[in-house]
Amino acid sequence: MEVIDTNRKAKYEYAFIDEFTAGLQLQGTEIKSIRNKDVSIAEGYCVFQGDELYILNMHIAIYEQGTYNNHEPKRDRKLLL
Repeated sequence: MEVIDTNRKAKYEYAFIDEFTAGLQLQGTEIKSIRNKDVSIAEGYCVFQGDELYILNMHIAIYEQGTYNNHEPKRDRKLLL
């Protein structure tokens, strides 16, 4: 699996106890933007909503060739653990 983006700044600001690998629940145009590496998790953070974990404030750029059905750049995305 290819790593698309990392938050290098977080390793200096926080102490990591455990690391997890997770997937993201994405929409079609988000996948294309991520493949183009138009993504940033520098301002993103995770929160629990009920029994599920979400990443908030993660920016995935709008796909330039998308239609009216394009995604919101900073929507909440479910993490698949």
